Amino acid sequence: MHFDPREQAALREVGLDADDLRTASDLIADAVGETAEDLAAFFEDGGTYYSDMDTAHGDGGVREHDVDHLDVYTHAADLRGYLKFDRWGVPVEDGRVLTDETVELTLGDTVNDRVRFATDPDVL
Repeated sequence: MHFDPREQAALREVGLDADDLRTASDLIADAVGETAEDLAAFFEDGGTYYSDMDTAHGDGGVREHDVDHLDVYTHAADLRGYLKFDRWGVPVEDGRVLTDETVELTLGDTVNDRVRFATDPDVL
């Protein structure tokens, strides 16, 4: 189940029973799965993407990336994966679709930040 024991207790206190908790947990897992599919589809064809990623020697502007693909998987409410660029990659720890042209990913080690990616640099 998605909810930890404290969350379960609080939800029971407001009137949800075990079946309600299971249903809510299943709905959360379904929503995370749909998000994972949408994020994978966003990067499916690879190519040039733009981001607001902070880099060590950057000027803080929009970055251009050659992306190969996003490999993403879920487990209950967790969305994880790996974003593969042309010469490097980074773990993905969460993400969401913002618009048809923009997504936001939480990138792990080496970046450790939420980063927006777009198909058009002008939307960042």
